Amino acid sequence: MNEWLEADVLREVEAAWNAAARDWNVQAFGALYAPDALFFGGRKGQSVGEAGILAYFASYRGVIESATLALTGQRFIRLARDCFLAQGYGEFTFSLAGNRTSKSRLRTTLVIASIGGAWRIRQHHFSTEPESPPI
Repeated sequence: MNEWLEADVLREVEAAWNAAARDWNVQAFGALYAPDALFFGGRKGQSVGEAGILAYFASYRGVIESATLALTGQRFIRLARDCFLAQGYGEFTFSLAGNRTSKSRLRTTLVIASIGGAWRIRQHHFSTEPESPPI
């Protein structure tokens, strides 16, 4: 795998995420992740595995109606022939209940692996950028 292929794969994952987010389809989100995936998102705690990740996305029902994500500034590290890490930023636009919108820019780290012939997210960590070092 070379960087252009990694970028193409990441664009496919991003497009699938956006398709799931278009109508906040929890099952479609779940299909993007490996069965044993590890996940740090926008809520407290860590979501582990399919059940935890489905519960995470389901927890936003009634809050988020739809969303879009643009992954920017991504850098890649190949971890294995069929697995890579992508790290950069995610630009989110959320359509919220009550006809409200919200935007955020988060740091993103994803580990993407080919599992059963499909590219899946094995590890997901999105977080805010600190205003100052935590010291």
